[in-house]
Amino acid sequence: MKIAIITSGFLPVIDGVTISGLHRLHKLSQWGHQVLLFCPDYSALANIYPNWQEYTGNMLSGLNIVNLESTSFMDINFERNVSKNSYKVVLQELERFEPDIIHVDEPERLFVGFWRIAGIDYARQKGIPCVGFFRTNFLEYLDDYLSFPIGEKTIPLPNEGMILVKVLFKKFLSWVYNAYDATLIHNIFTHQKLVEIGIKNTIYENLNGFDPQQFTPNLREEKFFEKRYGLLDCDRKTKLIFLGRLTPDKGWKFTIDAFSEIVQKINPEQLALIIVGDGPMRDEIASALKPLLPHVHFFGRVSHNEVPAILANSDIYVTTSEKENRALTIIESLASGLPVLAPRAGGIPQDIQDGWNGFLFEPQNIEDFSSKLKILTENYSLRKEMGVKGRSYIEKYSWETTVKNLIRLWEEQIAQKSQVTNRTLKQKRIASIG
Repeated sequence: MKIAIITSGFLPVIDGVTISGLHRLHKLSQWGHQVLLFCPDYSALANIYPNWQEYTGNMLSGLNIVNLESTSFMDINFERNVSKNSYKVVLQELERFEPDIIHVDEPERLFVGFWRIAGIDYARQKGIPCVGFFRTNFLEYLDDYLSFPIGEKTIPLPNEGMILVKVLFKKFLSWVYNAYDATLIHNIFTHQKLVEIGIKNTIYENLNGFDPQQFTPNLREEKFFEKRYGLLDCDRKTKLIFLGRLTPDKGWKFTIDAFSEIVQKINPEQLALIIVGDGPMRDEIASALKPLLPHVHFFGRVSHNEVPAILANSDIYVTTSEKENRALTIIESLASGLPVLAPRAGGIPQDIQDGWNGFLFEPQNIEDFSSKLKILTENYSLRKEMGVKGRSYIEKYSWETTVKNLIRLWEEQIAQKSQVTNRTLKQKRIASIG
């Protein structure tokens, strides 16, 4: 199969969308498919990502990566988005490649760059299917990023204004996604929300996964953090791992507030916080947490190849983000044998069964969060039991399975489009004879 993929982001940026995209490409290459991938050009961020050139051109067999002219995205210094001028390159390369199907990740974000619904025009002209993949709950992020400047300050949009913006954004989402032959979604809770806002072509399927050879409890070893990272006291403590961007949408304000209460219930000497990731809130988080907890360790951006061992040698995966769709970090943490503490929000309840493979706390409820963290911190056997259950639950989500699911959906869309095209041609022939 010849697949054109237009994506809003790719490596060297590390997040759920880019890492899952990389695993998808590895499987497609391994199974002999031809892929043309369009993504932003990250050369402007060479100071942050000096290895950006490793993810361009013919990175894998059968894969060609085309980096598109890009601009900054939402003033985030480690992100880029495609530019309006770059779309002509997309059309030129599609003409050369002649794909069987076009797959578009996060088309709403790409629209902001291209100022058009990506891939639709070419697909309609050629009579091939074009599908969108809903990856990120941007609607939920509006509360964190929508503000306006007054002098030297930024002021949140008033409630009435925010309500209006969200209504308009829902209409925008419906318009964009309904233009595609199908909207793919990999979370049952988000799927229902998309139906409610008027997206009529949704298909739910298990499309996110993990590598069972990479993410495994078997990577646990004695004195791991001392030997690998020089942290002398870390291995003897209960290690809480936070993995992701240090940005407002990841719930860090709640985390800071919660830990000021938690240290009243849990001896802070028991805990070590491992924070993997970077972002504009790093200094704020450090200044708030380090006076409370003597063992807070910022790892910054690490290679994704380091993550499996870091997870396997931690004790509890913690996230306070309420806006996750299908969090890859949760899937990878369960695969590593960790219990998860997360809010009962977004798509998280699909993978976390409260009291079975982790705990769900009520969003913004510090008392609920701290009491469940205390239980996990003080009960080693419960952590082990939950970790075993989490690993058994998640085994069905290997990339081998989930990429096959995606290929099946693509093949079904190609077959349906072919039937429609053949029927149209037949009708035209009959009409011309008549």
